[in-house]
Amino acid sequence: MARGDLTDEEWSLIEPHLPLGERGPIPNLRQQFNAVMWRFRTGSPWRDLPVEYGPWSTTYDRFRSWARSRCRWEPGRRPACRCW
Repeated sequence: MARGDLTDEEWSLIEPHLPLGERGPIPNLRQQFNAVMWRFRTGSPWRDLPVEYGPWSTTYDRFRSWARSRCRWEPGRRPACRCW
């Protein structure tokens, strides 16, 4: 786990609010979520995503699908998400 990645406790709070994929759970969803958080925390370009998060294009595609479906998290409110 990299510095800034979600702890098991934090992930247990977020995971139930994330959507399932068309064919069930999305592999490496936690890794992709951490990658998106890393990218916005650092302000780095997508292509500079560290290798431990997987391919930058996979994370970017996941983020774009969340953005297109208006998946959003607001402080103090339950996540609103209709992805896929």
